Amino acid sequence: MTDTRAKRGRPRAFDRAEALTAATRLFWERGYEATSIGELTEAMGIRPGSLYAAFGDKKSLFKEVVHCYGRSPVGAFMGVALEEEPTARAAFTRILREAAVIYPDPTHPAGCLTISAATNVTPQDAEVEAFLRDLRNANLGVFEARLRKAQQVGELSEAASPRALSAYFAAVIQGMSQRARDGATAAELTETAELALAAWPARPPCPSSGQRNPRSQPPGQTG
Repeated sequence: MTDTRAKRGRPRAFDRAEALTAATRLFWERGYEATSIGELTEAMGIRPGSLYAAFGDKKSLFKEVVHCYGRSPVGAFMGVALEEEPTARAAFTRILREAAVIYPDPTHPAGCLTISAATNVTPQDAEVEAFLRDLRNANLGVFEARLRKAQQVGELSEAASPRALSAYFAAVIQGMSQRARDGATAAELTETAELALAAWPARPPCPSSGQRNPRSQPPGQTG
């Protein structure tokens, strides 16, 4: 006698990585507040009980999604540029140019998840908003540290403000993310990136080797 239970099939094994990918896309598209548990379980292909058993609650799932996003190529490109490029200017040039291409890429939701996923939340979800704000501020601190290092080695003018420059580039990047969500193309965002890079402080000119310091001349000599 054939076992009819075998023909009915068994439930598909739970794939945590696949479920996280589905949840990431949904949170990225709709934001934290607008994404319901029902929509998450449908997209992830699991029951609510399985979601709570595997990830805890919605906030815990969202935090895990954000951490996974931060380790993905589209989420980690800034840190990679800061580590790989030999100069701060090369790193920020790469960051802005890559953001111009990554943020409007149609293969995934537009913009940056950590910038846009919790722009509007209810008071009871203020913890989620603070979580993303802390991540963004931590990135701002990384930007400033890289610029201070550039200033210490003479790459960045002493007159420049690493704090102000890091805040400026962070504001440009956040704006590019929003423009991508509003439909801006890679070409348009590249123009924005190039304009932003033009604000890089100029290095002071080096003294000409042919010029002499008048203060080093003997008294009475003028040239």
